[in-house]
Amino acid sequence: MSSTDLSIIIVDDLQFSRIVVKTALKKAGYNGVRMADSATEALAMLEQKPADVILADWMMPEMDGLELTQLIRQRDEEKGIYTAIILFTAHDGMDYLVKAFDHGVDDYLCKPPNPQELAARVNAAARVASLQNDLLETSRQMHETIQTLKQMALVDELTGAGNLSFLMKNLKSHLLQASSRHGGVCLALIELRELGSIERAHDEFIVNEILISQYRRLSRAVRPTDIIARLDNNIFGIVMHHTKTKDYKPTSIERILSMINNRSYKTSAGNLNINGCIGVHYYRGDETIISEEQMLNLAYKKLDQARLDLSLNIAY
Repeated sequence: MSSTDLSIIIVDDLQFSRIVVKTALKKAGYNGVRMADSATEALAMLEQKPADVILADWMMPEMDGLELTQLIRQRDEEKGIYTAIILFTAHDGMDYLVKAFDHGVDDYLCKPPNPQELAARVNAAARVASLQNDLLETSRQMHETIQTLKQMALVDELTGAGNLSFLMKNLKSHLLQASSRHGGVCLALIELRELGSIERAHDEFIVNEILISQYRRLSRAVRPTDIIARLDNNIFGIVMHHTKTKDYKPTSIERILSMINNRSYKTSAGNLNINGCIGVHYYRGDETIISEEQMLNLAYKKLDQARLDLSLNIAY
């Protein structure tokens, strides 16, 4: 994507700051630049036309950059797209950097930004957004394939995820492949801790909204080639295949937990905070091969450990 094709929104309550950033971007060849004097105006602009990159000031009246980021991430999740976000801040230090990334910010720059660095960061953020949107498009295409599988009774009708039969069929295939080629297979079982109490406090419709959102979040947290299935009312399973066992990293599981815990679930009853727990079993292809039923039982035992220990969250 060339710089002339990029759609950029600058959000800052100070007109001078907006003009300085826009001027620097125009000199770098970025022509599709819009300016907003508040987070509310920026959100309205996004409804009129999507943006590839948002450049927002951290400290703004009414709604700051972190709050704007949360709303954009929620909007992206609903629309199935990804918008890159860069925050400007007068703050410096690791604590602010970590806080920004925890809220879903892609990058941040100290004010006033260096024009050359600004252009380079915008270009990098645009590449990230393009890659993420390509992956989402792949996921959409896979979802269309899954819709076809409904005729084969391999799909959970509520969420669109695979069902238990779908998971077991793919798990068996991946185990055989890993055993013959010395690869690896990871099975992660994910449960939402508070869904039972939410079900008692609200109706089934609210629970279904959460389960549908859960599948969407899991889909964004894993690779397009990973298998996601809903095993029962409150447990999802993810099968990850690795051609080499060294490719498996626990951070991939931690990312899934982060997608569940770090943002509330939007429902008709309001935003609900829910925590997840995960049980993981990893099969190495150089081990004696096990059946898909054994693999599932071992992962359930790990889930029981994570479920009973509130401080554990993930049991490997």
